[in-house]
Amino acid sequence: MHAPLFTSSLFAACILAGIFGTSLQAQHNGQDTLPIKSGAKIAFLGDSITQSGQRNASGYCKLVIRGLAAVGVKAELIGAGISGHKSNQMLARLERDVLKKNPDWMTLSCGVNDVWHGDRGVLLPDYKKNITAIVDRAQAKGIKVMILTSTMITEDAADKRNVRLAAYNAFLKQLAAEKSCLFADLNGAMQAALVPSEKIPGGKQLTNDGVHMNVRGNIMMAKCVLRAFGLSDEQLAKITIDFETMKSNAQVRSNVRVNAQKFQKLQLAAGKLGLSIDQLIQRIVDDGIKSILNAN
Repeated sequence: MHAPLFTSSLFAACILAGIFGTSLQAQHNGQDTLPIKSGAKIAFLGDSITQSGQRNASGYCKLVIRGLAAVGVKAELIGAGISGHKSNQMLARLERDVLKKNPDWMTLSCGVNDVWHGDRGVLLPDYKKNITAIVDRAQAKGIKVMILTSTMITEDAADKRNVRLAAYNAFLKQLAAEKSCLFADLNGAMQAALVPSEKIPGGKQLTNDGVHMNVRGNIMMAKCVLRAFGLSDEQLAKITIDFETMKSNAQVRSNVRVNAQKFQKLQLAAGKLGLSIDQLIQRIVDDGIKSILNAN
């Protein structure tokens, strides 16, 4: 996967914004007004999107923790995402992965696999029972819950799986209101973030494969969760610049193959600079990226 190049307008915004500070508390929305406080533990319950989000530095779970820290809220991440899991499996492991760890908050991201897995998925009536049980058991333990709508299955809103998923997400919105949960509409945010005019090889703007998030998708998810926690537009604007410019948050893989003659020349060139071949290639790539971005 190749990390997307950000637009020139974004880079202009980054330059105008200046250096990202250690605290982003807005004048009218300091940390004291937020429902989450320093010292809180957040369990992120979900599937492979969450599993990746809790492991990678640019994953949405870790970005949420980073974003909260930027406004003075020091929170602890409890990873509870497992690849392939559906609502019935999350309910079955809720005690082990969430309740026993005594978090203050739990975010619930569930629904993609329930629909995506087709005949092996979970029908809407059973999904409703499973999700309601998860929320009820968490709240009975004193855990505050944020419900996240399921992100898209493919980046095409007209895909039949997204059409089916809409009923699952509508239920989540209704349940959040009934149970007084915080609510983050990730599906709506994802659809709003897609730019029809963007021409990207493979057609994927926010995901690697149509489902699992790339760095831009993770930023989209994190911002949506942070907004649900009460962060202001001003805070989110500054945090977005930090997310988009943080070092090495998107990995670009390049499988460079050369013949023996070129390999020897690279060894000699790298040696003169006191570098390994890998370090030399990285420097060449960095210089090339800067040249491309400056040209745009």
